[in-house]
Amino acid sequence: MKLGVLQSSFSENAEVNVIKMTDAIKKAAQEGAQVILMPELFAHHYFPQNEQGESFALAQPRDKHPFLGVFQQLAADLKVVLPVSFFERDRTSYFNSVVVFDADGRDLGLYRKAHIPDGPWYEEKYYFTPGDTGFRCYDTIYGKIGVGICWDQWFPECARAMALLGAGVLLYPSAIGSEPQQAGSLDTSAMWRRAMVGHAVSNSVYIAAANRVGREGEMDFYGTSFIADYRGEVIADAGGNDNRLIVSELDFTAQRTFQAEMGFFRDRRPELYGSLLSR
Repeated sequence: MKLGVLQSSFSENAEVNVIKMTDAIKKAAQEGAQVILMPELFAHHYFPQNEQGESFALAQPRDKHPFLGVFQQLAADLKVVLPVSFFERDRTSYFNSVVVFDADGRDLGLYRKAHIPDGPWYEEKYYFTPGDTGFRCYDTIYGKIGVGICWDQWFPECARAMALLGAGVLLYPSAIGSEPQQAGSLDTSAMWRRAMVGHAVSNSVYIAAANRVGREGEMDFYGTSFIADYRGEVIADAGGNDNRLIVSELDFTAQRTFQAEMGFFRDRRPELYGSLLSR
């Protein structure tokens, strides 16, 4: 599999952002990318930094969504796999969701963000119901992928669950940047990456994250999107400031062999892990 990761800034105009992402996907496909990851909630500025009731109007039902069909057709036309992040309304519930389109345009299913953060500038619990889909592994034309969403990437349980389902690469669309409660003293970009690289090592899988860049409202998004291999080596790095595409070749035969050799899954003791199911 050849994986492409898009790091980008975004405007407040959904149509402009969708066009920007479609153009970037076409460029990535020209460079050989077969699976292309975009940042979280790319259609708008990151609205959850404030609690504003009018922002609920940005949510749309999956089956009547204004731009999901655009990306579904693009996936089929370019023969690429596209995990697409969107703000979903399902009757009276609101979710932070991703739908995965295979390289023939097939809808492989929906994932709803399981872990919902709450804090200054990350007021997601005001908007999003915790996901009810469980963790997913998608068997795409190019290989098995798992997709979490932003805050999910800090939780080892999420990564382990997707790896146990057979995913050879874990993908995390993200929107993360400055931390206001620390008055500028905490830059989480390094620990953000270390957490995910740890998942790569402990599960012997590839990891990729696509983040925003630029200033939106009171927030500065720090980019640093990356791809790491199953040994935890960063094999592609988008840096912290620019709109960028990074592309890497993933070797799942080597990954599966290394995973088996390391023995992490052979030596698991699920019967001892009962405490993980309690608070």
